[in-house]
Amino acid sequence: MPRRTKQTKDERASLDRRGFLKAAATLAGTGAVAHAVAAEAPATAVSPERHTVQIASREAEQGTPRPDGTTQSSCGSDFMVDVMRGLGIEYVAAIPGNTFKGLHESVINYGMTTTPSLELISCMHEEISVAISHGYAKIAGKPMACMMHSTVGLQHGAMAIYNAWADRVPVFAIVGAQLDASKRGGYVDWAHSVFDGPALVRDFTKWDDTPISLRHFAESATRAHKFSMTPPYGPTVLAVDQELQEDALKAGEVPVIPKEPKLAPPRGDDGAVNETARLLVAAENPLIVADRAARTAEGMRLLVELAEALQAPVIDIYGRMNFPWRHPLNQTRRQALLVAEADVILGLELTDFWGVTGNRLAAGAKRISISSGDLYMKSNYQDFDRFTPVDIAIAADAQTTLPYLIEAVRKLTTARQRAAFKTRGAQLAQDHQETLEQSRAAAAVGWDLQPITTARLCAEVYEQIRNEDWALCNGTIFQNNWPQQLWTATHHHQYIGDAGAYGLGYLPGASVGAALAHRKHGRLAVAIGGDGDLMFSPGALWTAAHHKIPLLYVVHNNRAYHQEVMYVQMMAAKRQRGIDRAHIGNTITDPNVDFAKLAAGMGVYSEGPITDPKDLGPALQRAVAVVKRGEPALVDVVSQGR
Repeated sequence: MPRRTKQTKDERASLDRRGFLKAAATLAGTGAVAHAVAAEAPATAVSPERHTVQIASREAEQGTPRPDGTTQSSCGSDFMVDVMRGLGIEYVAAIPGNTFKGLHESVINYGMTTTPSLELISCMHEEISVAISHGYAKIAGKPMACMMHSTVGLQHGAMAIYNAWADRVPVFAIVGAQLDASKRGGYVDWAHSVFDGPALVRDFTKWDDTPISLRHFAESATRAHKFSMTPPYGPTVLAVDQELQEDALKAGEVPVIPKEPKLAPPRGDDGAVNETARLLVAAENPLIVADRAARTAEGMRLLVELAEALQAPVIDIYGRMNFPWRHPLNQTRRQALLVAEADVILGLELTDFWGVTGNRLAAGAKRISISSGDLYMKSNYQDFDRFTPVDIAIAADAQTTLPYLIEAVRKLTTARQRAAFKTRGAQLAQDHQETLEQSRAAAAVGWDLQPITTARLCAEVYEQIRNEDWALCNGTIFQNNWPQQLWTATHHHQYIGDAGAYGLGYLPGASVGAALAHRKHGRLAVAIGGDGDLMFSPGALWTAAHHKIPLLYVVHNNRAYHQEVMYVQMMAAKRQRGIDRAHIGNTITDPNVDFAKLAAGMGVYSEGPITDPKDLGPALQRAVAVVKRGEPALVDVVSQGR
């Protein structure tokens, strides 16, 4: 492990004095300097009046750093940094917290100054820290770290951890801990301490541990990374004791960093795969449905290869970029019709097979599932959806299983069947083109209306980025999936999927994390997100500006939690009370939020609110120019509900 140069005795004395004076200056505003100085003086009797002042100022003094007069040439948190770097972790997102101040200092003064670099991404909220890690992992294909303060920090970050859990995304989370009660400094330390911190999120993490030695930390960190990156992916949490971070290494102690194993995701049983191939080849109307199937560009390529080998239609649930949007076999807009006609349905990493088929299944139709979700499931949080009876359930990673399924399909396909497949493919290509024309016609309806339609909003964004290496960093359900209907996407990195658990506050942080991963590839990252979502975690904009993370953030500003407006309208109509009051508690008006001013206040280039559709294209063009020079930009668009 690289070491920093040891300080001389004079340098240590100088640093000690500077540290003491800095702490004294910090304390001066509260009158606590007298206490700090008194600590160096002989003990004297305290008058009743003085005692009262001490009690009154107790809470003001809690957590104030005090110099302890010691220096170190080694520390546990430097070793922890080396462990994380050995796992390929390049970034750690955090808002500061004293229970991980040892790690914080090591990251900025050791991890960021030696190679390979481990860079700190400064955040304004723990939910943002986790969401940045979430978005980054979906693009980078590996986890980044995030750190949270004990108890209150983890409680803030819990919603974002649940999003990552439901979205099957690897996140390497660290939460600080003060395990030794005798080391807790006062009321705040006690209020922020917990015996078993990870218990708060244990129901929706893959694994957690509380290491009590550096060797223990190294092994647990490696195990956490291994579990996180084994399908189904998911977040893991390590509770790391303050003293373990902050204490110097013992004389002669050289902790060992374990070798990271090469991971081999589980593939499907050969017999089940061959039977699946037989059913697909023999089917008159096979259907492939994919949700979070393509983890990488290779997964997407394999799915295209399977579909083309069968000339079978593909329904994309949009959990990931599973299939090219303009491929003739992409039949997503015809889901209901094709499900009703299918005699064999192959579901790849579906979280809701029941929702896909519902009551539309044809008599005698076979359902086959290939899902790593069957390998790891918990009972409390019900994100696994309704139980669906299937004819073959292959508990395996779909992407890893696809090459074997493709091989089996090719072996079983006869020349006559290939001719029939070709005819089927030609019809599907015609159907795809007709569906595209229908979408274009629908998008033209209300083209010049105010508020701006979501179709025009998405079309105008695409017009400005279509010739760039673009990447869409948001799910599209709240824009009626217009990007999938109108845009041409051919690369895996061009679409990220949604939040997993639809937890509001996800997108601002996740899009910044995704843009961070896209940055080194020179891609133009774009996010189209709702106004309500942005109100949950606007501090992510500051992080983008501070770290110069290029991102075009387009606010789909319908000035409401529009889905909830529709729900309340539905309930009011059912109860025959009228819908004229359904806006109460659901709209974000009176006053309207000016997101352009909000973004500008955080150092982000911004335009808006755009109300006239004729102004939208030029505003987006100017914002794209800002993003292409390496900075974030926001355009606030007053839009229709969906």
